[in-house]
Amino acid sequence: MIVCSRRAAPVLVCRKCLKRSDVGRDVRRALKSELKANKRDGTKPAKLIVTGCFGLCPKQSIVIASGASLARQEYVLVADRDQVPRALALLDGKPGA
Repeated sequence: MIVCSRRAAPVLVCRKCLKRSDVGRDVRRALKSELKANKRDGTKPAKLIVTGCFGLCPKQSIVIASGASLARQEYVLVADRDQVPRALALLDGKPGA
């Protein structure tokens, strides 16, 4: 049986990166608010899922991914809350983002 969700695809963020980063709390809040602001009509906003380590471990950034970006073997690095809207656009695979 195949079931379609009424919610947009989740966004995954590394727990270790959030804890280690000085701006982790701000980035997490920005991600959540941006996901709520970008919800489509008739759907619930995407969930922010805090995961284990992706194994990239950048020094000054936070690693985020989505199901679509993982299928392309791509991750997005976010260094501050101002980069969140562009990062979410990149996760969706929107050209020119």
